[in-house]
Amino acid sequence: MHEPLAASDRRVLTDYARQTLVAVTAGLPVPPPPTRPALAVPASVFITLWQGDGLRGCVGDVTGRLPLGEAVGTMTRAAALEDPRFLPLEPNDAASVRIEISRLTPFRRARHDEIQVGRHGLLVRYSWRSGLLLPKVAVELGCDRAGFVELACRKAGLPVSAASDPALTVEIFEAEVFEE
Repeated sequence: MHEPLAASDRRVLTDYARQTLVAVTAGLPVPPPPTRPALAVPASVFITLWQGDGLRGCVGDVTGRLPLGEAVGTMTRAAALEDPRFLPLEPNDAASVRIEISRLTPFRRARHDEIQVGRHGLLVRYSWRSGLLLPKVAVELGCDRAGFVELACRKAGLPVSAASDPALTVEIFEAEVFEE
């Protein structure tokens, strides 16, 4: 796992995500990303939006090419307006949405027996299909290791049987998760 962010950097990121959410739902320009040194390091990130107990958007970038601050803004915008599972957020929704940021460690290829439920997230790839699940998903759904891999396969649009296919690539990662 990489070094955890300082509490002050986390606060700057959550504040920036909130500012971005308010701006994009109102059709206003997004403020520039924060420029603190820790937030200039490229990182993979997911933004999860919650309204009450319900998921309202979850979008991420696994490339890790954008600086963390910029990635948070870009993914906040995408989670609010572009998650195909939901209608775009409206300006009056912004105040009731809780923002969760997941900063991902680098991905590494792994065998099924290396997966630690609750610690690792999964990225499965098979041909052109891929599916990613954050570490907390296995815990929330009560999955064991095999069930977690099967769930990631289903997320990728693959049959459950793909979980045992030698052509399936499984990558693991960890996530530093924080919210407002």
